Amino acid sequence: MDSTVDRITSEIEESVNVKVSMMKDKKLIETVSKIIDEIVSALKRGRKILLCGNGGSAADAQHFAAELVGKFRKIRKALSAVSLTVNTSILTSIGNDFSFDDVFKRQVEAIGKKGDILIAISTSGNSKNVIEAVEQAKKMGIFTIGFTGKDGGKLAEICDIVVKVPSSSTPRIQEMHITLFHAICGIVEEIIIAQG
Repeated sequence: MDSTVDRITSEIEESVNVKVSMMKDKKLIETVSKIIDEIVSALKRGRKILLCGNGGSAADAQHFAAELVGKFRKIRKALSAVSLTVNTSILTSIGNDFSFDDVFKRQVEAIGKKGDILIAISTSGNSKNVIEAVEQAKKMGIFTIGFTGKDGGKLAEICDIVVKVPSSSTPRIQEMHITLFHAICGIVEEIIIAQG
């Protein structure tokens, strides 16, 4: 059996290998660049960024929203972003009175507006409540962006833009999502500051 040190080294190496694979994937990088353009455009028009996901992806949605509303690296005006994962009263009332599948969909219906962006995060791409939110968003003219794993699942079929991390490992996919979210937040912040 491998020593703990070897296992730790292996985990780090696996993470680095996925990052290198992403870095060499020109299509993936171009897709992320398009996402940055869409986010900047929406924010400049006074629209908001909505985010949803389950478990670790819910935490990523909150983290992403916090970087936009607060700051990433530089002090600047707050950017409009809302994680649909944070209000336990809303989540539990919808889950109880309707269905857990509707917890994000009904929030999109309530606060989403045409021209907003919904960022849907699911490592499998098949989370039913995330898919329902995307379908609701599309009905309302909200631009949809999916962040998934290797095969993209259903989200890859229905989102306007999708980033598929080249891995089937949930931890690696989540690590790459946060890496990309940090890159996006940093570049969006720089553009917003530069353009005033």
